[in-house]
Amino acid sequence: MNAFLKTDLSAALPLISAQGVTNLSRRRLLGLGVGAFVLGTLLPALRAEAQSAGSVKPGTRVPAFLVIGKDNTIKLLSPFVEGGQGINTGLAQIVGEELDVDPSRFEVECAPPGPDYAIINGLRLTGGSFSTRSSYEVMRKLGASAREMLIRAAAAKLNVKPDTLTTEDGQVVHAASNRRVSYGEVAEQALALTPADNVALRDPATFRYIRQPMARLDVRAKSTGKAVYAIDQKVDGMLYAAIQHAPVLGTEPERIGNEAAVKAMPGVDAVHRLPGAVAVTADSWYRARKAVEALDVAWSKAPASGFDAVAADYSSAGLLAALKASDASGVSAEKDGDVATAFAGAATIVEAEYDAPYLAHGQLEPPSSMARLNPDGSLELWVPNQMPELFQGIAAKLAGIAPDKVILHSPMLGGFFGRHFAYGSSNPFQQAILLAKATQRPVKVLWSREEEFKMDALRPLSFSRFKAALDKDGKPTAIQVRTVGEGPMGRWFGVTAGGKVDSSAVEGIVEKPYAIPHRSMEYAKFAHPVTIAFWRSVGHSMNDYFYEGFLDEIADAGKQDPYQLRLALLKDRPRHLKLLETVAKMSGGWKRGPYEADGGKRARGVALASPFGSETATIAEVSLKQSEVQVHNLWIAFDPGSIVNPAIVKSQVESAAALGLSAALFEELVYKDGVRQSHNFDDYPILSRSAMPKVTVEIIESGAPMGGVGEPGLPGIAPAVVNAVAALTGRHVRSLPLAKAKLGV
Repeated sequence: MNAFLKTDLSAALPLISAQGVTNLSRRRLLGLGVGAFVLGTLLPALRAEAQSAGSVKPGTRVPAFLVIGKDNTIKLLSPFVEGGQGINTGLAQIVGEELDVDPSRFEVECAPPGPDYAIINGLRLTGGSFSTRSSYEVMRKLGASAREMLIRAAAAKLNVKPDTLTTEDGQVVHAASNRRVSYGEVAEQALALTPADNVALRDPATFRYIRQPMARLDVRAKSTGKAVYAIDQKVDGMLYAAIQHAPVLGTEPERIGNEAAVKAMPGVDAVHRLPGAVAVTADSWYRARKAVEALDVAWSKAPASGFDAVAADYSSAGLLAALKASDASGVSAEKDGDVATAFAGAATIVEAEYDAPYLAHGQLEPPSSMARLNPDGSLELWVPNQMPELFQGIAAKLAGIAPDKVILHSPMLGGFFGRHFAYGSSNPFQQAILLAKATQRPVKVLWSREEEFKMDALRPLSFSRFKAALDKDGKPTAIQVRTVGEGPMGRWFGVTAGGKVDSSAVEGIVEKPYAIPHRSMEYAKFAHPVTIAFWRSVGHSMNDYFYEGFLDEIADAGKQDPYQLRLALLKDRPRHLKLLETVAKMSGGWKRGPYEADGGKRARGVALASPFGSETATIAEVSLKQSEVQVHNLWIAFDPGSIVNPAIVKSQVESAAALGLSAALFEELVYKDGVRQSHNFDDYPILSRSAMPKVTVEIIESGAPMGGVGEPGLPGIAPAVVNAVAALTGRHVRSLPLAKAKLGV
């Protein structure tokens, strides 16, 4: 065996720390992946040019995005990772519209790392509901540019003027002579041309594919089991690796009592020590898992107490108490008017504290990664991820090679929700690299479900304290909020440097549309010792619940109907008014309740949210059955400005509603004595099929700038449900999930 097998690998992660990516400034982040290679053989001379990010304007080089075969096949290299959100289909519709190719003919795959694909303000990522809205104009121009270049190349081949040619589904047509040239016949010549500076785009009134509910490109592969995820990847000669992580984050393996016995188990290749973990490589994952679970490991001790690391006494309850007790000075997140004067003259003052728990991502596909060291010195990786260039840079640093020597494959994601960013030890790809180096063989690391629940980076536990001033008519004149905690933007991208506010910690509380004249929003950072993460709709997932729940408390204190109060506060906001009126109409007309329905009492709650450039209004209808909340209907009016595929938009809003309801009713990951109390789905309950209500979605295209789609349907669910529960029971639930509340009629 290689002597490296006996080496302790726990010191081999210089780039990653428990608190983030160390020494990775924004400038370096944007520079990662500059050694990208150009896919396709049409313009191999561009390979050298692609080595320098400075020579590339992202989103402009047609050959980096489109590969047109001689047989007229069309491949689109997407800047984004498909993870169930339907981006591959949407991009095919956008490009196909301008290229004049039926989107169903496209093959779409994730592009490799490279500067061509950094189209989100010089950055490349899949998340934040940015994909379609950030690439819409870029992809239209790419399709139109390619079509114009193909027409020019065909004109030269046919010896006619370009303005005498038209196109038709992958063909260049010369009507006067009844001649046709397929795109594939002239693709090589066309893609060598310089794109026109001001290519004309199609008039939206003539769209054939954009704004149509086209079937997803991946539906057949997924429904027949042919879709390939990271967990399905295999290469010749590979070993399988299973992992046992430390029971308390931050502790290390000190001694293995039965290493020799485990190494003698059938199929076992070797036993390894990793940062915060031990691993076994074997000839099958089953054998690797049985072996690693048999290891008798002595772990280092966690600190006794404190919040600088996960301590032996760390608990969710202890952290929440610390957030509530914190008197740290905060940073102003929003300020308008004179709050102090408004409170001094208030007829009524309302106060409340809201909190939301840690949440796991609970993705269907357990995390896996595969690494192979190639004879040419390159490192090849198959890694589920949402930022290819970032992962490429981290891998290069760990392997001790240049970024252009890291070949990164970004497979389809078997679950998304913000899980696949680089969260240090919460992702297995670094383990795969270390084990491939140790064994000098390809290694596939797969975490068991239990290890995933142990190591998943979590949505932060959150806390906000609210206070409102009401006038003599019961209308709010001032609102004051103090949010204490930490957001993933600050943790992983350092946006709080210089006293700046972490937007991911306060979004959903600031910039609300309601006409409350005096506002003061303060954010105080309190770092979590655990690994925190982005989670579907990020800060909006809890903050809109906090704010919209408190707004119903304001309504009740002022003896106002919560729907009518929102109408009054939105009188100068026509976009929001239309949504609110639409969702009421969808539900058959607003009625709060309680009222009789199907032999029992029901009530309704309403909530608005403004996440990721889109606007939503939600009404929930609930009842209680043996003190358990039953949600019967969710009505959602959704305005993303404009859309590409209404079928995908609707399905995304529905799926976001399901996840939002799951979190509102059931989900909570609890820490006690430094250890997570959930180990699998049997002790981390999620929404069951029987608990899923009817969801009705209406899309409104207001013509505002295109907003996000994948996440905005979620934030309005929890407050609408909680507000309905308040209407039914008279109790405003200020801490999720509802399953832990003791409710009675």
